[in-house]
Amino acid sequence: MRYPEIEPYDHGLLDAGDGHQVYWEVCGNPAGKPAVVVHGGPGTGCRAGMRRFFDPEHYRVVLFDQRGCGRSTPHAGDTAEALTANTAGHLMQDMELLRTTLGVEKWLVFGGSWGSVLGLSYAVRHPDRVSELVLAGLATDRRVEIELLTRDLGSMFPEAYAQFRAGVPEGEDDVVSAYYRLLLDPDPAVHEEAARRWCAWEDALVPGVPVPALFDDPRARLCFARLVTHYFSHGCFLEDGAILRDAAKLAGIPAVLAQGMLDLSSLSGTPWLLERALPDAELVLVGGAGHTTSVPAMEDVLIGATDRFALRG
Repeated sequence: MRYPEIEPYDHGLLDAGDGHQVYWEVCGNPAGKPAVVVHGGPGTGCRAGMRRFFDPEHYRVVLFDQRGCGRSTPHAGDTAEALTANTAGHLMQDMELLRTTLGVEKWLVFGGSWGSVLGLSYAVRHPDRVSELVLAGLATDRRVEIELLTRDLGSMFPEAYAQFRAGVPEGEDDVVSAYYRLLLDPDPAVHEEAARRWCAWEDALVPGVPVPALFDDPRARLCFARLVTHYFSHGCFLEDGAILRDAAKLAGIPAVLAQGMLDLSSLSGTPWLLERALPDAELVLVGGAGHTTSVPAMEDVLIGATDRFALRG
């Protein structure tokens, strides 16, 4: 069970450069063990429920909205300018700037889905700044994972995929790039329809999981779809396979990897490959859970990990 609701004791906007202002907040114990929450998407933004995976008496929890989404500005639901200077490299720079601004020496990195990709990439780049990793809905930077989500799972959900595929001009093979172009079209009728279709496909990939609230908000839906296709069409702005290749740099950093046994992203083999690549990783397979942290069994694993690491120096 998650910890009770808690409000931030500090928050602000970080001037990240390039015209971007990144929203951040801190909650819990100001003298507690630092942890940073890396949200998914790209483009979902940090949410209040994410604060509740940490014991507020033991942790100083930092959350932030990545460039272009949430309370950060500019917002991709308002303008395509939010996609300028918006790459994985920029997001990792923002994390480092936020860390130094808040006076954190090392922090536990907590993330899921895209947050797993970005959290791992950050850890590989800055292993001396990471105390532990707690990751769920596991993903890395491999192109095969993007292809699974945007093409290969179509055979499992043929009706939903047909609707998804019908959203782009006939004959276009690169569905992600086609959607990216449509989502950047200045005509609201075009980009809003593209966002609706993209998010409907995303929802189809997680059967049994409630539709994310952001999918009900046209602005947030457009933001999410623009950022996901922006990153996917550029290979997440990361080198294919670099996380698994360089994971040995994380020796000495304990990692808990939580994966739902019903998570379809497992079909790419990522959980097992990641466990074998990370020198100090523990893979926990969670029965009855898919690509979500909102089931009791998954919550128990993640909170169990943060509780255990709270007692680690």
